[in-house]
Amino acid sequence: MSEAEQLSSLIGDIYDAALDQSLWVDVLRRAMKFVGAQGSSLFSRDAVSKSADIHHAFGVAPDYLQLYVDTYARLDPSTMTMFFSEVGQVASIVDQMVYDEFVKSRFYQEWARPQGWVDCVQALLDKSVTSFALVNFVRNKANGLVDDTMRQRTRLIVPHLRRAALIGNVIDVKTAEAATFADAADGISAGMFFVDASAHIVHANASGHAMLAQGSLLRVVDGKLVPNDASAEQALGEVYAMADQGDAAVGIKGIAVPLMALDGERHVAHVLPLTSGARRRAGTSYAAAAALFVQKAALDTPSPQEVIRKLYKLTPSELRVLLAIMQVGSTPEVAEALGISEATVKTHLHRVFAKTGTKRQADLVKLVAGYASPFVG
Repeated sequence: MSEAEQLSSLIGDIYDAALDQSLWVDVLRRAMKFVGAQGSSLFSRDAVSKSADIHHAFGVAPDYLQLYVDTYARLDPSTMTMFFSEVGQVASIVDQMVYDEFVKSRFYQEWARPQGWVDCVQALLDKSVTSFALVNFVRNKANGLVDDTMRQRTRLIVPHLRRAALIGNVIDVKTAEAATFADAADGISAGMFFVDASAHIVHANASGHAMLAQGSLLRVVDGKLVPNDASAEQALGEVYAMADQGDAAVGIKGIAVPLMALDGERHVAHVLPLTSGARRRAGTSYAAAAALFVQKAALDTPSPQEVIRKLYKLTPSELRVLLAIMQVGSTPEVAEALGISEATVKTHLHRVFAKTGTKRQADLVKLVAGYASPFVG
């Protein structure tokens, strides 16, 4: 198949995985081959505890996955810096830190190197104040470092991976149940609407009908689903029309579209195309081009770490050392925890002092504490 045909087929499988979680491993396998990687994973991280939860993976030995969860997630210098990236941004090791510093880290020496991994490209799929979800594609020594082709191909599929992962968090319906998807969807707390290319409602679940009855967020005009938020109406209308043309046409539009209710309550909408793949069974039963999922939006409050990073213009390495100082303490202990030399820690620390206008570690502790959330007990 040509690259375009490969991409189209892969995108269809990605969206099928939104309805059937068991398809994710094969999706990662195909995505890995498409971008030119030798391993891939879909996982989430907690920015406070540094813990990891691997949801799906392909090409990485199970025992090393367990080692990552048990020990090396907390020492992974590349993944944790992704927390401070923009959602959807694609980055390799060299985009986040000096590669020689990565190679010297304990994480590389003890976890990546024994497997032959030398680089990775990853993208943030979603994040909250304290956690984030990523997709990761790793390269081995035989294939070399991440190149521009790998970055570009990853950028092509990340919006679709993000949409499928977000919708998958709202629903979990097996492919075998796709023909009765609408009936199963009545158990979903989010509002769900099947619409055609012109936004006409062809089916809604119980939560969707409740939203329409309330009238603050959505209403029906001549059979069409209309958000009370005018800006969202145009954005969603474009996605419905694109969805009728196939999966690839949707692109980055329709991912987490913000909706504002008349009472000021914020919601978010996700659009899933229904015109191809296993999802066609659900769509054709109702002449629907897309499924719209609407749920309340989480509070979008930046973390103290993110505020500090932006305010003082800290690099990922400088921020990593600053946070380690808060959690671990002395320079030798930070060096051991991060897997870098004490000299490197001191270099980053001196730069942090200069940027923040502080002179001692105690001053840094006070500075970070000053940005801590007042809601944290």
